[in-house]
Amino acid sequence: MLYYLAQQLQEYHSGFNVFNYLTMRAILGVLTALAISLLVGPSMIKKLTSYKIGQTVRDDGPISHLTKAGTPTMGGALILVAIAVATLLWSDLSNRYVWVVLIVTLAFGVIGWVDDYKKLVKKDPEGLRSRYKYFWQSVFGMAAAIYLYKHASPVETQFIIPFVKDWGFQLGMVTFIGLTYLVIVGSSNAVNLTDGLDGLAILPTVMVGSALGIFAYASGHVVFSKYLGIPYVPGVGEVVVFCGALAGAGLGFLWFNTYPAQVFMGDIGALALGAALGVIAVLVRQELVLFIMGGVFVIETVSVILQVGSYKLTGKRIFRMAPLHHHFELKGWPEPRVIVRFWIITVILVLIGLASLKIR
Repeated sequence: MLYYLAQQLQEYHSGFNVFNYLTMRAILGVLTALAISLLVGPSMIKKLTSYKIGQTVRDDGPISHLTKAGTPTMGGALILVAIAVATLLWSDLSNRYVWVVLIVTLAFGVIGWVDDYKKLVKKDPEGLRSRYKYFWQSVFGMAAAIYLYKHASPVETQFIIPFVKDWGFQLGMVTFIGLTYLVIVGSSNAVNLTDGLDGLAILPTVMVGSALGIFAYASGHVVFSKYLGIPYVPGVGEVVVFCGALAGAGLGFLWFNTYPAQVFMGDIGALALGAALGVIAVLVRQELVLFIMGGVFVIETVSVILQVGSYKLTGKRIFRMAPLHHHFELKGWPEPRVIVRFWIITVILVLIGLASLKIR
């Protein structure tokens, strides 16, 4: 919206030309979303507290978590509002990539909101039943996959192998749609499983989202994409504004979510942010790089799969508790130590992912 206003004002003053630069609008997206989060956060926390929308805690988990009972939840709504407003203000709204990632993010946010609402307001311990949650995730994930395939150019259906020069192959309709669906739904659930400690999920999401923003900028730039040897996808650079908004909103939320948390994001935030990362990775053709950079999310998910599979097959547990962060807590690691060490691992993995831009 403000981007269009700036375009109209260019004929009156050349200074407004600065808003044509993606880097400037991405920075403004970060600052706008950050400001919204910081300004609205305190009043939102008060509202959630007054409505008694508080976290419920499992009695079979770490004893230290019992003090978290009653902490306001559904704070992910703040993240989504900040992302949406900043994206709508500073991005080119004629760009289809922006709308795809924004709509998918909000759609998965609605699924999370229903789940949180049932758990916290209706006091239904199960929330939205798993089969219904997965059904709606599948609906939105599959719809996005089909849309992207129908409107894709040949370069947008390539599967790229990172760190290997000129190595990739064309995906057919079934393969592309299936892979895209798995990336979006899988990423959504992976972030949701990781969101179990104060700030554990949000900062890795910010780091991975910011790194994907760099890929989006480079992929949408004809010179940079050719130099780096990555697919050139015209128009996808505009997604960097969304990535900036995600980073700003996430950092603003972390202000309140850092240990000890004043608010939790809930499924409304975790499911939406995970889906956003998945969509962006598909748009810039870096699904494997997302797998690398989001290694913490992957490990957390694998730990749950292994734990459930082992218990069903042998009656024994591999970990003291799953997801993996709870295992380390039960081993005696203080919560802040688990969080910061997972953050450090994410920094390393993100740097490895970014290195794939040049190492080929």
